[in-house]
Amino acid sequence: METDKILFSLCALAIFTGIVFSLSLPVFTILFFDYAEYHFFIRQFLVGMISIAIMWSLSLVDPDKFLMPIGFTIFLSCLLLMGVMHYLPEALVTSAGGAKRWIRLPGFSFAPVEFFKIGFVYFLAWSFARKLNDSKKTLKEEMTLILPYIAVFILVIYLIAVMQNDLGQVVVLALTLAVMAFFAGTSLQLFMLSILGSIFVFLVAIFSSSHRILRIKTWWATIQNMVLSLFPDKIAAVLRVDDAPEPYQISHSLNAIKHGGLFGEGVGSGLFKLGYLSEVHTDFALAGIAEEIGAIGVALLTLVMIGIIYRIFKISSRSQNRVYYLFSLGIGLLIVFSFLMNAYGITSITPIKGISVPFISYGGSSILAISVGIGMVLMISKKVKL
Repeated sequence: METDKILFSLCALAIFTGIVFSLSLPVFTILFFDYAEYHFFIRQFLVGMISIAIMWSLSLVDPDKFLMPIGFTIFLSCLLLMGVMHYLPEALVTSAGGAKRWIRLPGFSFAPVEFFKIGFVYFLAWSFARKLNDSKKTLKEEMTLILPYIAVFILVIYLIAVMQNDLGQVVVLALTLAVMAFFAGTSLQLFMLSILGSIFVFLVAIFSSSHRILRIKTWWATIQNMVLSLFPDKIAAVLRVDDAPEPYQISHSLNAIKHGGLFGEGVGSGLFKLGYLSEVHTDFALAGIAEEIGAIGVALLTLVMIGIIYRIFKISSRSQNRVYYLFSLGIGLLIVFSFLMNAYGITSITPIKGISVPFISYGGSSILAISVGIGMVLMISKKVKL
């Protein structure tokens, strides 16, 4: 059996798309911060080429021999790095909003959390394959089986949501954990309890942080007129927030998408990237891309992402080995939840969570990490009949 060349080609296409827009979108950032003209393009190009090479190289090795060592090495090393990086001197780490998220390497900053997600999915797949199955159990028995994973996830919440102040990544991992546990054999009842528990933890995390409350208020201010028009005046008056800050970022994101229309302004011709929409090459890349290639272009890009997800889930569904089945499922879920959270955020359906677009947003760690995950899935693809 051969490596899934369709999945590899679709991922390479998505990476090349990100490279193209790394030349177009960061124009204002280059001018404002006095970067070299091709700073972002060169770095994205190099990372993209390395990522494609990693995917192909991993696809050539035997998963029966190498999947476990790679998976556990990533999981344990990144867990350790996330624990110790907060005690490293400022010269060795890069901070964002007062939280240490990147380890500085020569010419490159490394975000352990991006790689940890891949390792965490492998750990869950390996452990679920041994502990969970489709046999009928009482809710109490299921809770007993799942408690160790809850304990591990509490540690993950502390390291990522508390120490790194990054709730978005925790939401992605929580959803992935819940869905993987369900497909590993837990009941629908436990799945629903897991979702409710995740919502509770999510709400506690929001209301325990002033900046997260402010972000929710800003998001609500964007959509409240539309939503409250559906309610009676008395109820609308209670729910209306009058002191929320002006949601400039979301407003510019929506205006960029609207300005692009169906066919876009042309690659390189977007206006909102010129100082109006910050982080346009990272968190708001889809908004900048929508302005330049329009709704039809974004729809085609979405089809590429759907194709990637479909091929991953197809590999998962045809894997006889339960670890391979659950791991491929988990990698597909990471891409699904990341893409949806970013797309929903830039269109104001949900609050912005700082999640990058898989393969496309500027950022070396995120592209390298997801490419490692795809490479491991491509390993597995040799063991299934597609």
